[in-house]
Amino acid sequence: MPAHFGYPCPGCRSTNNLHEPGCQFAGRDSQAVERAYVDVLATLSVEPVDEETLPSAAPDWSALHRQALDQLVEDHRVKEDEAGTLVVVPPEERKERLREPDYEPLATIYRKGSVHGAHDNSVFAMIAFYEMVGFTWPETKRLVVEWLHESGTWARGGFEEESPTELVERKRHVYEEGYGWKEKATAAKSVIDRSL
Repeated sequence: MPAHFGYPCPGCRSTNNLHEPGCQFAGRDSQAVERAYVDVLATLSVEPVDEETLPSAAPDWSALHRQALDQLVEDHRVKEDEAGTLVVVPPEERKERLREPDYEPLATIYRKGSVHGAHDNSVFAMIAFYEMVGFTWPETKRLVVEWLHESGTWARGGFEEESPTELVERKRHVYEEGYGWKEKATAAKSVIDRSL
């Protein structure tokens, strides 16, 4: 399955025209959101640009462009290099940076591991996250199995499956359907926070 990039709204991460209540970009359609991302990426694909120069290098710079740039940095698609200019992150480097989710609620799940009552949502969220950021199924499977061991989740028990590999295989539909991770991760984090 090829990696994809859904151009999420930089205000609420929606990938369609239905924004979350209170989103500053409500009313902007997905084409306007996509255009902001493309303007930033197209400019940086030609040559590295410093952050102060970028607004004049990209056409029709707006608050949406600014937020798209911030989202690209947060998603490890753009970074500042040693010279202080913005560059597009190569795919393999991006994957390495995303092996360990660093934003909530996934960061808590990754660092603390799952607990009884949160296992289903935690495993679902981890698989959905790795699929969303472009890992292949074999990579996702390996990373989630490693996480189950390294986080202590598997050792806490509470699984019907006989191995972490069997557990992850049973959740392959999450990867294949391309479900979102945020709702499941939020639910899992609240159980983990109460338990650990």
